[in-house]
Amino acid sequence: MKYSQFLLVGFVFGVVLTKSEAVSWYRIYEMFQLDSFHMFGIIGVAVTTGVIGVQLIKKYQLNDSTGTPIVIPNKEKGTFRYWIGGLLFGLGWALVGACPGPIFILIGAGFMSVGLVFFGALLGTFVYGWIKDYLPH
Repeated sequence: MKYSQFLLVGFVFGVVLTKSEAVSWYRIYEMFQLDSFHMFGIIGVAVTTGVIGVQLIKKYQLNDSTGTPIVIPNKEKGTFRYWIGGLLFGLGWALVGACPGPIFILIGAGFMSVGLVFFGALLGTFVYGWIKDYLPH
């Protein structure tokens, strides 16, 4: 019962992503072909909402659901790793047609072949955790 609010938010988020066609392979393909503004608009709204949310949290020093103050540390300097990480993330997204969040939505919608993508995402996360100490951070 304690986590039902998170389940409800996740359900609403999944419905919104599905109805906006953000989980559609065709829409993602259009985005990477630069044929449509649809996905760029959705991503732009998400980034803008995130920026406004973070600024409100910092300005009003908001607390989380347990009453603990939310602290958002500044990012450390460094661009090379962000470029490499973003490139790998984007390549994976372009190859499979789904970023990590919609993988769950697509499985929930009955597209069981996305289970292979889910397995690949888990495998990639495992491999990163295994080799992260050897990477330049």
